Amino acid sequence: MNAEPIKRIKEKILESRKIAVLSHLRPDGDSICTSLALLFMGEMLGIEMGVFIKDPLPFPFNNFPDVDRIRFGEMPHDSYDCVILLECANVSRSGQSLLEDYFKINIDHHHSNDLYADINWVDPEAPAVACMIFRLGEELGITFTPLIATQLYSAIVSDTGSFQFSNTNAEAFEISHQLVKHGAVPILVTEMIFNNNPYEKVKLLGQVLSTLEMNPEGNIAVITMFKRFLDDLNLKEIDTEDITTLARSVKGAHIVLFFKEMKEDTFRVSIRSKASANAAMVAEHYGGGGHLHAAGFTVTGKYETLIRDIPAEVNRLLKENGQT
Repeated sequence: MNAEPIKRIKEKILESRKIAVLSHLRPDGDSICTSLALLFMGEMLGIEMGVFIKDPLPFPFNNFPDVDRIRFGEMPHDSYDCVILLECANVSRSGQSLLEDYFKINIDHHHSNDLYADINWVDPEAPAVACMIFRLGEELGITFTPLIATQLYSAIVSDTGSFQFSNTNAEAFEISHQLVKHGAVPILVTEMIFNNNPYEKVKLLGQVLSTLEMNPEGNIAVITMFKRFLDDLNLKEIDTEDITTLARSVKGAHIVLFFKEMKEDTFRVSIRSKASANAAMVAEHYGGGGHLHAAGFTVTGKYETLIRDIPAEVNRLLKENGQT
């Protein structure tokens, strides 16, 4: 862990009176809960804080405590002393405009980051951005209340898939241990994130899994969520990580490609991988990015063509890089 950017961020925070915290487009549990934890940490220091997220929150995080503190859409152009961007590979990833004149702090745990800010703290070894904010809180001398501990613990559990994903490491357990000691209750967080599905979500799970196909080599699983699935169940896009996890559990599958229809001829492809298969490499090939075992990209074209050509190209990439 590089201590230099943490010290510089600490100095900037302590000299600030008003700070905006920005998350990325299509926010996830890590960025949402960590944003709220950072808000409460700043307020403990007497700083006026604002959390701004451009897109709506996905289920189940839209029902989490204190999400009413989040402001949605375009950030008002008030006079903030600085803006903190969480998990934003570049400014555009925040969905916010007119940030050029602000002092920017970039905190991210993805390796694909443009290092665009006045202070850049990018640590690809961190299991979640929540772990980085916990370390920042320690540097700031924050008292971790049960509220802050619960938000950070929720972020870690979400981003590690309840400690099942490849970003789970000793730091994830070490910090989670500390957060439980500070008042986070694991069973309550598990209930909120994983055991709180509406009937429609479980029906959706069955529809998506019914599309499951394997490539001829048996190392790539493909599943699809068409817009009509959501429309028929009167659902908006919701968290589907558990669907991907089930598909990835197929024996021999090194990669799951999850096609999510955004609009006609446009698909968001989420990638989950295991073993040596590099999801980020695949995503970057198509102009996206992410982690070693969790990444994504957006693609346009006819579904029948995409579903044929992309798995074949992914398999070629895996073979070319010795990842099969």
